[in-house]
Amino acid sequence: MKKIRNVAIIAHVDHGKTTLVGQLLKYSGTFRNNQQVDIDVMDSNDIEHERGITILAKTTAINYKDYRINIVDTPGHADFSGEVERIMNMVDGVVLVVDAFEGTMPQTRFVLKKAFESHLRPIVVVNKVDRPNADIQRTLDSILNLFIELGADDDMLDFPVVYTSALKGTSSYEMDPSTQKEGMDPVFETIIKYIPGPSADENSSLQFQPSLLDYNDYVGRIGIGRIERGKMHVGQEVICSRLDGSLKPFKITKLYGFLGLNRVELEEAGAGDIVAVGGLEDINVGETVCEKDKVEPLPLLRIDEPTLKMTFMANHSPFSGRDGKLLTGKKIGERLFRECQRDVSLRYSNIPSTESFIVTGRGELHLSVLIENMRREGFELQVSKPEVIIKTIDGVQCEPFEDLQIDVPDQYTGAVMEFVGRRSSELISMESNNGLTRLNYIIPSRGLLSFNTTFMTLTSGYGVANHSFREYHPLINAKLGERSVGVLVSVDEGRSTAYALKSTEERGTMFIGPGVEVYEGMIVGENKYNMDLAVTVTKQKSLGNQRSSNKDFTVVLKAPRKMSLEACLDYINSDELVEITPCNIRMCKKILNTAERKKWEAHHKND
Repeated sequence: MKKIRNVAIIAHVDHGKTTLVGQLLKYSGTFRNNQQVDIDVMDSNDIEHERGITILAKTTAINYKDYRINIVDTPGHADFSGEVERIMNMVDGVVLVVDAFEGTMPQTRFVLKKAFESHLRPIVVVNKVDRPNADIQRTLDSILNLFIELGADDDMLDFPVVYTSALKGTSSYEMDPSTQKEGMDPVFETIIKYIPGPSADENSSLQFQPSLLDYNDYVGRIGIGRIERGKMHVGQEVICSRLDGSLKPFKITKLYGFLGLNRVELEEAGAGDIVAVGGLEDINVGETVCEKDKVEPLPLLRIDEPTLKMTFMANHSPFSGRDGKLLTGKKIGERLFRECQRDVSLRYSNIPSTESFIVTGRGELHLSVLIENMRREGFELQVSKPEVIIKTIDGVQCEPFEDLQIDVPDQYTGAVMEFVGRRSSELISMESNNGLTRLNYIIPSRGLLSFNTTFMTLTSGYGVANHSFREYHPLINAKLGERSVGVLVSVDEGRSTAYALKSTEERGTMFIGPGVEVYEGMIVGENKYNMDLAVTVTKQKSLGNQRSSNKDFTVVLKAPRKMSLEACLDYINSDELVEITPCNIRMCKKILNTAERKKWEAHHKND
């Protein structure tokens, strides 16, 4: 059998998996000595680099001694958990990365549970051992407790551990940080020793099942997965057993392997290899590619259902077309189609006779990353407030619930507990340690809409909240996810002035400064009270003489609150939209005209 090891790197978000993979690539000799390599080299998307998160799983392979180690870097954020689950189908073991300071976190539990469900052996890498206040022994204890909680077998409780500082590129078998040495040999050796090679038969009939998808305009969809048994080669006539049980013959036109950061064209590959296959333009995750005369489908893979939906529509604001090149519903539809070819957790449908689409995904981050990518590509669009997807299970309306873990300095604990308690949550556990309190809740997903902005304000930016999908429960009849304060809405179109803003900012917090173009119905600030207020921000000071015009320069305004795309999506209510263009992100009312909006509000006041 070929000397192959297939492993997935799993961890909670920001515990250092992508940095670790970068160092494994660097120290394996996969790159030339004179080649400069970023340690977050696996994050190819601009947004991944900026936010320091992995969005889509990446496959790479390295040669170490006479072994080929295929490594899949998985996302750590809850919104991309569907990817993690399917990747377990491609590998024979996992490398669990845990931060030596933070210890086990919600996503650590989630990804490790998925590994155990797939009967995969974990190797533990305790990362960031050089962090100030890192408590390595406490971290090891929390990992052991998590293994026990998740029902690990006795032989798994004796897990191998390697200690690293991925940022510095050092590692050691010893807990003492002073034993760290440059290089990643302990990680490589532990993978080779403890992760089994693929138990696959090259001489049997072909079985290949894609766990991930890619897409390009020339080849169409590309299925990425592990060859379970047999061999495949370019030009081979094969059969695809579809999700609905039907059979589709096709010819393999492209076959790719992975080495370092490159996708390498292959003529042939065999059992145990992780490859990308082109030839069937609508191949899907979970289907099985077999030989023509021996069709034996593998069990279907479970794909996580979307839990959140939003409406994407062509931009109809008064400023439409000023910034972007891609404006029409047709262009937006084509872009959504391309994205769905690559991302199986994303779905969309056109609202008949409109330029609007219902887009469903795994969470706010999942959808906001798509919106941000579209904005950078030159799209203009408007999007509605995210809503959770209600399902009917056994005749009962059900909604998604999540596990929520909050870490917050002790002085903010009371305010946070009151805030989260109002969102129909159930407190499961609470513990304090070194001035920090950790709170664990079960909360409806609706309770997490419009959550982050208030939470960060309450905790002065020191609070950390992590959540992951738990299960569907019967619908709670509570009004959740709506903002509790009103907004300041412009009544006219023009350019904001310092003179007008000075009197308006007494009403609340402004989102804009002077010299900003506004239109009627645009949200320009937050009201102090639980009601919307129509304001003018474009009024000029009447200039009776030269002296009074100079007085304008003495106006001192508070700095406006900066609103990112996520903050806007988190902030808006169901009667509001976010307008997204390559240069601007604005919030506005769905009904822009002030008089019409007042009539609508009066009519719906008691809804």
